[in-house]
Amino acid sequence: MAFQKAVKGTALIGGGAIATVFGLSQFSQYRNKHGTFVRVQAAEAVTVPIKNHFPTREQQILALQTAGEFDVLVIGGGATGCGCALDAVTRGLKTALLERDDFSSGTSSRSTKLIHGGVRYLQKAIMKLDFEQYKMVKEALEERANLLEIAPHLSAPLPIMLPVYKWWQLPYYWFGIKLYDLVAGSQCLKSSYVLSKSRALELFPMLRKDELVGAIVYYDGQHNDARMNLAIALTAARYGAATANYAEVLRLLKTTDPAGGKERVCGVRCRDVLTGQEFDVKAKCVINATGPFTDSVRKMDDQEVPNICQPSAGVHIVMPGYYSPGNMGLLDPATSDGRVIFFLPWEKMTIAGTTDSPTDVTSHPIPTEEDINFILNEVRNYLSADVEVRRGDVLAAWSGIRPLVTDPNSKDTQSISRNHVVTISDSGLVTIAGGKWTTYRAMAQDTIDAAIQAHSLKAGSSKTVGLQLQGAEDWSPTLYIRLVQDYGLESEVAQHLASTYGDKAFEVAKIAQVTGKRWPIVGKRLVSEFPYIEAEVVYGVKEYARTAVDMISRRTRLAFLNVQAAEEALPRIVEIMGKELNWSEQKKKEELEAAKKFLYYEMGYKVKSDQLADSSEISLVPSDIERYKKRFHMFDKDKKGFITILDVQRVLESISVQIAENTLHDILNEVDLNKNGQVELNEFLQLMSAIQKGHVSGSRLAVLMKTAEENLRQRVVIPVDRSGGGL
Repeated sequence: MAFQKAVKGTALIGGGAIATVFGLSQFSQYRNKHGTFVRVQAAEAVTVPIKNHFPTREQQILALQTAGEFDVLVIGGGATGCGCALDAVTRGLKTALLERDDFSSGTSSRSTKLIHGGVRYLQKAIMKLDFEQYKMVKEALEERANLLEIAPHLSAPLPIMLPVYKWWQLPYYWFGIKLYDLVAGSQCLKSSYVLSKSRALELFPMLRKDELVGAIVYYDGQHNDARMNLAIALTAARYGAATANYAEVLRLLKTTDPAGGKERVCGVRCRDVLTGQEFDVKAKCVINATGPFTDSVRKMDDQEVPNICQPSAGVHIVMPGYYSPGNMGLLDPATSDGRVIFFLPWEKMTIAGTTDSPTDVTSHPIPTEEDINFILNEVRNYLSADVEVRRGDVLAAWSGIRPLVTDPNSKDTQSISRNHVVTISDSGLVTIAGGKWTTYRAMAQDTIDAAIQAHSLKAGSSKTVGLQLQGAEDWSPTLYIRLVQDYGLESEVAQHLASTYGDKAFEVAKIAQVTGKRWPIVGKRLVSEFPYIEAEVVYGVKEYARTAVDMISRRTRLAFLNVQAAEEALPRIVEIMGKELNWSEQKKKEELEAAKKFLYYEMGYKVKSDQLADSSEISLVPSDIERYKKRFHMFDKDKKGFITILDVQRVLESISVQIAENTLHDILNEVDLNKNGQVELNEFLQLMSAIQKGHVSGSRLAVLMKTAEENLRQRVVIPVDRSGGGL
């Protein structure tokens, strides 16, 4: 009864305000009515022919060198840069794009994976009567609907639960979420609704029960950000844009305008990072879409220009899928320090984040232990006491740098809007800065509109609303069934291919290797517990992947899901890429080391060693120490104080168990802190102590030694598959 009264009271309290916002929403829609009708037809009006296949990278580099002057040259291969290239080329402009690393290698691959308008921005708009914030949310919600339409294989609506623990919060949050629905208007994905306590716990059983009043569920979109970025780039390439990754801009080229005597930007000097070759690319208009590096490119144009970007670091962590339901996210609207934390299912794992703190601009941001623990503590506040939130269950962690637009004197990044600005320098350099993933298309449209006006380019209006991206054209929710039936792929693998490549999944299936098994017929997995197959590495090279890091982080998402799984897959990935790209043995070694370094620092693998390295971390009671010493000495028969692969093999042979030597090497290497090829007693005790405290989970060596001890009596099979254990 109290629950129903609260809901009814909410309706009365919020009625007048909702009517006001509804009026604003309708007014905004009325103002844009003519534009909306134009946009509905925009994608159908594209007259530029689209190729069946995109050119090779070598062909793209050649085009950049020999195609003469371009109308538009975009610097930056993130979502916004690729969006600018697609917008320009579909208007009929001769377009080029240069990215010094890989497409989506920066911020665009390190997001929360949400396509959203921003619930908290709407809250600020209402509280501060800020019409600009309101317009930003409105625009983002329109773009959310478009993005879900143009790439349905890479995106989908996601219900997100907002748990309520105080009665007065129920009408407050209900009002805010209903406003969110109303602002979305006809593009609302699904209507939000209120849940009773029992129903909330039924849908999200991991939720903390104490003092739970009920919950509110609303809908936003979710996507595979790096693959979405790549789809935009590949679509632009198919429409004729000369796009190249690993093409670094060294400086801007300028010429003197004979009419006014002013210097004008007329292109760039760039370097092919892979070959070292340098060449000029001329263009009537150069666009700076470099995200956090916006100011560094602006200073190539004018050293005295003040900064317009204030970077903010956002850390995310990935945990096992059992931490959240497979189809329901969670929003913590008010953390201990006022931030917002999302807790979302993604790729059958659970992603949690993000933080928001000022940072320096770097190409290699590193997640900190402080940020990881902050997220874990916030997660603990919302999960049941029955669920032990362990530090060792963190499977991956990363930091992304948001390019926030701000006054250079501002220090509070949390209060800064994610809105975007387009600026044009005296020399004609067009800069697009700020914004958010969801609004990349609108940002690109505004940028190209400004470029056309500033540089007197001949082109029509934007044609990207409703323009389907790579893989979307013939995709359907049941496409994976054809992959299973026609090629003999596992159902899980087929679903993964369909949701990653869309209608291009058939191209991957065609090159998949025969397994030699009764089932599946084709599709050799890179690692056992993830649906990525070897054929994706071959196809990834066609998609411009040129390093092992490209493959584990952006063509597949292994590095973002489980760094240990990514490391395990690396040797095979390097072997396949080496064959496709004609790498020497030295190059393969370099790629392997570079990828391991990436996992170690940027994906949170370093934390595992840090958790075990400090011997003062050992906090076992004497009885446990004796028990673990006895287990250790069962392998260390000679009392050397350490064990090697030979020691483990000897014990396993005595119980008639065989494990491949390279597998044993990997198992010991996970615990061998000083990398001397052996595990010392102190290292083993550190491991067991860390496991007890929850800092480490899923250690194969711990499981193997414990099971071997029991096996001497029971003769059971010893499991050696890497578990879902974390960092």
